[in-house]
Amino acid sequence: MVRQEKGRLNMIKVTYIDHMGSDLSVANAARVSFGKKSEMDTSDQWGPPKLKDKDAKLIKYLAKHKHMSPFGHAFASFHVKAPIFVARQLVKHKFLRWNEVSRRYVDDTPEFYTPKVWRGKAEDKKQGSSDKVITEFLVQGGDRYTPDHLKQKVGYFYQTMDIADGYDSVMDESCMSLYWDFIKAGVCPEQARMVLPQSTMTEWYWSGSLDAFMDMCNLRCKIDTQYETRLVAEYIQSEMINLFPVSVEALVK
Repeated sequence: MVRQEKGRLNMIKVTYIDHMGSDLSVANAARVSFGKKSEMDTSDQWGPPKLKDKDAKLIKYLAKHKHMSPFGHAFASFHVKAPIFVARQLVKHKFLRWNEVSRRYVDDTPEFYTPKVWRGKAEDKKQGSSDKVITEFLVQGGDRYTPDHLKQKVGYFYQTMDIADGYDSVMDESCMSLYWDFIKAGVCPEQARMVLPQSTMTEWYWSGSLDAFMDMCNLRCKIDTQYETRLVAEYIQSEMINLFPVSVEALVK
């Protein structure tokens, strides 16, 4: 299953790769301390096997009292594609295994993340963003910029530019052009990549235990998390709900 950002570009993507274990794995990891093992309830001959009520209660008890080790026996893996600035926030989470594409070895055409909208700065806090959408910005007016003009209004020697056009122009004409000039000149990819911005798209395999992913989701699904980073966390949490519904419900904060 592929989950991706809704919008004109659909650039941020999370793809489910694989998993091991289930809610029953969590319950049995706890019951082994007493030399016991549970099985799925198969009494409904027309329906799929279900987790027994006693095992669901046990999982909730484990989460409530922070007995976390049993949750480490269920695993999942995802393929994530997102901008570098998102990856550098998510890589901080410990106990999650991370293998990322390396521009030391590849020199194919870089992709750059383009937001659906440009959000305004939050007025009531130092970080984060507001609901305000920014559509234009001021750029220096070239020949009209002289010392005499410093006495004039800013609008006289600055001109308005569409922010999306300005961003695309910088990416295509500056960063990409310089990158390809370096590559064509024979500069090694591991140094040529230095001119690429934080919005360059990267991708990685991300694997870890249920408890480790839920620690990440509980932190990164919060409303004050950067929007692009929150997208990845929300996609992963929704998939974890499908894989381990009882455990995720117990672990969500």
